[in-house]
Amino acid sequence: MVVRVDVAPELLRWAVERAGWDEETTVRRAPQFIKWVRRETRPTLKQLEAFAEKTHTPFGFLFLPEPPDEPLPIPDMRTIGNAGVLRPSADLLDTVYLCQRRQDWYRDYASDNGAGPLGFVGSATLDTPPTQVAGDIAEGLDFGVEERQVFPNKGEVRRGLIDRIENIGVLVMVNGVVGADTHRKLDPAEFRGFALSDPLAPLIFVNGADTKAAQLFTLVHELAHIWLGRSALSEAAMDSREGETEEQWCNSVAAEVLLPLGELRSDYRGQATVEELDRLAKRYGISTLVVLKRIVDAGFLTRGEYTERYRAEHERVMELVRSKDGDGGGGNYYSTQPLRLSRRFARAVIASTLEGSTAYREAYQLLGTKKHATFEGLAEELKVA
Repeated sequence: MVVRVDVAPELLRWAVERAGWDEETTVRRAPQFIKWVRRETRPTLKQLEAFAEKTHTPFGFLFLPEPPDEPLPIPDMRTIGNAGVLRPSADLLDTVYLCQRRQDWYRDYASDNGAGPLGFVGSATLDTPPTQVAGDIAEGLDFGVEERQVFPNKGEVRRGLIDRIENIGVLVMVNGVVGADTHRKLDPAEFRGFALSDPLAPLIFVNGADTKAAQLFTLVHELAHIWLGRSALSEAAMDSREGETEEQWCNSVAAEVLLPLGELRSDYRGQATVEELDRLAKRYGISTLVVLKRIVDAGFLTRGEYTERYRAEHERVMELVRSKDGDGGGGNYYSTQPLRLSRRFARAVIASTLEGSTAYREAYQLLGTKKHATFEGLAEELKVA
C-alpha cells in the first residue's frame, strides 16, 4: 500500500526557496512539485524523504503547520539596497552551524591545553581610529608593505596572510562548498565571509567561491570584526558606502592594512590608468579594485568618477578571472582540504585523536571524512606524527 502524506504548500515553497532553486531546477529535481503545491496529488513518504534530502531540509520541518523561523545565529551585517537580507539559504546556515561545531571543539581543546584568552580579541571599539587598528594588525601579523615583497604573486600573498592570521591564534577556513559536498557550491552574492569571535578560539570563514582578490579583502575585513570582539556575517563589499557602521569601519581597516594611504600618496603617479592600477596592485600584492578604492579615499578621484571606474575595472577583473577558468576550486585533495578546514584546526584534531583524547569517529566528523586512509593522508600532509 502506497502511503501518501499531507504537506502544507507554503512549506514546500519554503523548502525550495531555502535551497536556492530556480524554476528550472525545481522542475528538474522535483517533477511533481507543482502538483503537490496545487494539491492535485500528494507526495508519497518516499518522495517526500527524497525531496527533503535534495533541498537539505530537516525532514520533520515539512510536517510543521507553517515554515519555521531560522534566524542566523550571528549578527547579519549584509545589505542589498541598504536593506537587510532576510532569509539565509540552507547552504549558508549549514556552513555557519558546521563552523560553530568546529569552534566549540577547538575551544575545549585550547582550554584543556592551557591556552589563555587572546589579547587582540575585543581590543578595539568603533571609536578606535581604523588607521590605528590597521597598524596594530599589520604589526601583529608582520604583514606590512615591505614584508609583503617576499611573495612572488597575489596568490602567495593570500596564502601568506592566512598563515600569519593562524599563527596569532585565529582559525581560518576558506571553502567554496558546504563542508566537503562539492554539489553545494556557496554563492558569493549571498555572503563573502563571516567571523565567529571568541577569546580562545576566534574563527574566520571566507567564501572560497569568490575571487582570490576579493578573498584577500574579506580576510582582513573579518579579522577587523575579531579585533572588535564581535561575530558577524559580512558582505565585505569594498565599494559599499552604505549599511552598518561596523561594516564600514571594518572596510576602512581592511583597506588601510592592504594599502596604507601614506604609501599610496607617495607612490601614486597621478593618473588612474589601467597600467597604473596594475603596477600598484603588483607592488602591494592586492587587487586593482582595492587600489582604485584607495585612490578615491586619498582624494585623487571624485566619488562620481570612482563609481564609473569601479564598474569598468570590476568587469575587466572578472573577464581576467573567467579567462583563467575562475578561482580554481579543484586541485589535490590533501593540499586543498587543510585550507578548507584551517590548518591549525586540522592539526589539533589529528593530534588529539592520535593521543587518544578524541575518538576517531568524532575526528572523521570534524574533518569531513569517512575513511581512515584519508585521515592518515591529512596527518601526513600536515606533518602530524
